Amino acid sequence: MNKDLISGFDLNASDINAIFSLTKKLKKKKNSAELLGKTIGLVFQKPSVRTRVSFEVGARQLGADCVYLAPQDIQLGAREPIKDVARVLSRYLDGIIARTFAHAHILDLARYAKVSVINGLSDLYHPAQALADIYTIIEKAGKCKGQKLVFIGDGNNVVHSLAALSAKVGLNFSVATPKGYEPDKKIWQEALKIAKKTGVKISHCYDAKQAIKGADFVYTDVWTSMGQEKERKKRLKDFRRFQVNAKLLESVGKKYCIMHCMPVHRQEEITDEVIESKSSIVFDQAENRLHVQKAVMALLLK
Repeated sequence: MNKDLISGFDLNASDINAIFSLTKKLKKKKNSAELLGKTIGLVFQKPSVRTRVSFEVGARQLGADCVYLAPQDIQLGAREPIKDVARVLSRYLDGIIARTFAHAHILDLARYAKVSVINGLSDLYHPAQALADIYTIIEKAGKCKGQKLVFIGDGNNVVHSLAALSAKVGLNFSVATPKGYEPDKKIWQEALKIAKKTGVKISHCYDAKQAIKGADFVYTDVWTSMGQEKERKKRLKDFRRFQVNAKLLESVGKKYCIMHCMPVHRQEEITDEVIESKSSIVFDQAENRLHVQKAVMALLLK
């Protein structure tokens, strides 16, 4: 594996298999000593529930200590150059988990830090979430090859990460977005290039009803992410035909599972009825963040 985990493009099929194999072992035993004596820093520009708790609890279950640096503590990129922060933290810590707005801040941390940097979320990628998502799919279906994952909503950081990883693990991936909310063209083209080599079907369209046909897993995310609050009114209007509800799900035509990376804006991107249905596996996804991230930390920081 590379020194850092910045996006799904940093991992090859062998790396992903190693992560999932260790995840399975670590999920069976709560506490271990893989990172005993290590100290991990959580550098966050934005608050979080799942990301902070899953990484912090996971690190402690591996025997490591954690230092949480909140937005007001470090003011990444504002109080002092990121390259200085990265080099200083490398003298204190054994690894850095970063959750930022700008992806460039993650890249700068990784470029100048001597220790491993793990992307806990940026505006372009969310690799830890996507790894947990695919691990959950494997748990539920027994495999990911040949399965169809459909994402309905914004072509965001989660979509970018799912596209990068799906192409490498054999998971067919379809995305439906409103016009103007497509995935990043460069990232999408890179995923398509990998998919062509691996024989995976990756597609994008503007019709949720069409995209969702034959889905094994239906995924959605909030329409207005943190930092986009000023766009909320416009986004609610633009996404109104992309709500995951009972009517839309009639088009699937087979048994399916419902996925969401959380937090959930109920009655916006997804109805309460669907999120609480027997098909919902969103809390399994949330739990698997803990187990998958433990494996990632153990492999990168050990």
